[in-house]
Amino acid sequence: MKKRLGIILGLLIASLFFCTQTVSAARTDMVDVSNHNGYMTVSNFKDMLNNYGVKAVVTKISEGNYYHDYTAANNISTAQQAGLYINGYHFARYTSVQGAINEADYAASMAKADGLPIGAALVTDVEAQEQNGLSKSVNNANNQAFMNEVAKYGYRSSIYTMSSWLGSKMDVGQGWIASYPYNAAAKNWYSAHHSWQWGSTYQFQGSYGNFDVSQNYDNFFYGNQTPMPNPNSTINNVVSVKGDSYKAFTTYKDDGQANIGTDVISGTSWKSAGIKVINEKPFYIIGVDTLIPQSSSTFSNTVIVNYFSDYGVLAYNSKGNAIYDSNKIFKGGTAWRINDKLVNLPNVGYSYEVATDEYIPMKYVQGSGYNGK
Repeated sequence: MKKRLGIILGLLIASLFFCTQTVSAARTDMVDVSNHNGYMTVSNFKDMLNNYGVKAVVTKISEGNYYHDYTAANNISTAQQAGLYINGYHFARYTSVQGAINEADYAASMAKADGLPIGAALVTDVEAQEQNGLSKSVNNANNQAFMNEVAKYGYRSSIYTMSSWLGSKMDVGQGWIASYPYNAAAKNWYSAHHSWQWGSTYQFQGSYGNFDVSQNYDNFFYGNQTPMPNPNSTINNVVSVKGDSYKAFTTYKDDGQANIGTDVISGTSWKSAGIKVINEKPFYIIGVDTLIPQSSSTFSNTVIVNYFSDYGVLAYNSKGNAIYDSNKIFKGGTAWRINDKLVNLPNVGYSYEVATDEYIPMKYVQGSGYNGK
């Protein structure tokens, strides 16, 4: 009996070891979802974030110019509330440049209606039979047309496709590449791209169905990294020194030390090359190693949102979590009262508090003014 128990125990240990080896995997940096996974909840996404290391979500928005995924708006909202970066994808059916443009218009319009933040990625998923029958040059032209058109709506874009199509059906500079090894542990396939989708049957406890999971290699899918300027607006980068009567204001060097002999006079205007943070406070760059505090400018008490006026930007709370629907309030061209101190939010960066526990990232404001539609 002891011998039999020893054999059974040995087999159990061996089987456990075998299972551990076969389920080893690459990182689950990103998950993509669609109607096949149902309506994702905040708790579903928080579980992925807290227990599996998921940082970003890509939700299906549309297909061709006829299908709108009915779960997209919900998934965008719940992913944001859970503290995840959100992006979208469009399943391509186009076979011509004009067809690609039409589908891009449809996808971007649906994404905007669903609340996908401007500046997020809206990827074209190119793997259908329609593209399989086209030449590489035609696919390349069509894909570029889609991405160019999407950019007009303020979304960044890239190409998702299977590894077997790389270089044969299309060229992809930096994309999102699908290839599923038997064991993805410790592998870094397609590391020259934004992301590698290494599995399609991953399961998360508490979430319905199988999920596609990806390992990311850069920050492409992580939020609104770079604000997209409104092509229909004119940004005014001129900073005016506050005050009507003659008064000298001290300028400062990049290290925060006073810049002796380079005072600026009230009422004068200076072209700004941007904002620099020194000791948690914003300074306008007006020359080489020459900055003036925001508190010395006519914008010392306000900032103006520099973004698309028909969408706006998302605000964040002090924990760095996006505030749902706040983009409907903080629209391009609107002005908001602030103090001259910045707050460095987790995963967001330096931001202005524009309401109680509501912050707008510094990169989305133009303290020197905004003229646009």
